[in-house]
Amino acid sequence: MTFSSDATETFQRGSSVFFLVGLMMGVGFYVALKVLVGCLYTVRPDQRAVVTTFGAVKRLGAGSDGQVLSDDERERYEYPQVEVIGPGGPYFKLPWQRVHKVSVATQTVDLTWDPSKAQSTIEAVTKDNLTTGVNGQIRYRISENNLYPYLFGVESPLEHVMGYFVSVLRERIANFVDPKGQSLLADAVAETEAIAGTGGGDIEPQTSAVELSEGVSINDLRKNLPLLNQYMEEQCRSTTGRYGIELDAALITEIDPPAEVDRALSAINSTRNQVAADISTARADSEQQITMSARAVEIATNNAQAEVAPLHELAGTLISIKSEGGSDCLKAYLRNLRVPLFKRTERIYQTESKIEGKA
Repeated sequence: MTFSSDATETFQRGSSVFFLVGLMMGVGFYVALKVLVGCLYTVRPDQRAVVTTFGAVKRLGAGSDGQVLSDDERERYEYPQVEVIGPGGPYFKLPWQRVHKVSVATQTVDLTWDPSKAQSTIEAVTKDNLTTGVNGQIRYRISENNLYPYLFGVESPLEHVMGYFVSVLRERIANFVDPKGQSLLADAVAETEAIAGTGGGDIEPQTSAVELSEGVSINDLRKNLPLLNQYMEEQCRSTTGRYGIELDAALITEIDPPAEVDRALSAINSTRNQVAADISTARADSEQQITMSARAVEIATNNAQAEVAPLHELAGTLISIKSEGGSDCLKAYLRNLRVPLFKRTERIYQTESKIEGKA
């Protein structure tokens, strides 16, 4: 069987049309499926999402009034509130929209973290011009109520927060003074002024030299790490409004001076501890001696009172006899009182005046 040329051409044209229609339907189905799948998204429980349309985000109003910002900072960091999508899904978005997801879980980062350089410690200079190395960690989380500054305010918000934290830390270390030492000095000055005001003249303060010797900045910082951490947390509360990151805790764990300085400080601390131990031992010995002396005085007082009590009793008896019976009765009582004594004597002496008077 043979086909004419017209039938062959018609068949070929129909095949081409079917092929183009099938190709277009396949491409359309693929594009529809791709768009449909790409327009669906989910948000995990530890995430929050923000959707932008052609790069613009849906704003809900001015920033939160609960942010800890100064007046100058409010003018520079006046960020709006945005619509936040909570956990769940699937959600639908248009093809020209983009979803920005962030984790709001608490995270930890080392104090030495810096994307621009590698470092093992943070250097800071103390008040007495001593270079120290500081290490620790920071716990933070992204503020759900301030996602605009985190997503659109700065390019690398965590880097900005770390730089801000380190600068505040260095400023605090450079001006840190032990509150206890300051109070001791203030009390000593007040005591000196009070004594001078009452006419005492120039009198040295009576504050302990051991307590006032705690003036080395590195020792003050090590003793007051909780106070330093608390100060850093208070100073960095504004990071929520500035960068959208909320600091949960500042954990400064190490403040180490250079090796040679550390050895010298160890020797100083050992000597100071030995001096404190010697002072405690001497104080305990002195308190023991004082207690023993007070006990000895009490015993001697009781013995003296025991010896004096019969004499007082005898004097009272003699006064009573004389007042009731007169001198003759008193002489008779004394004569009778001597009789038992004569029985126990071996030799009796009489004065010359009594012998002559008897003769």
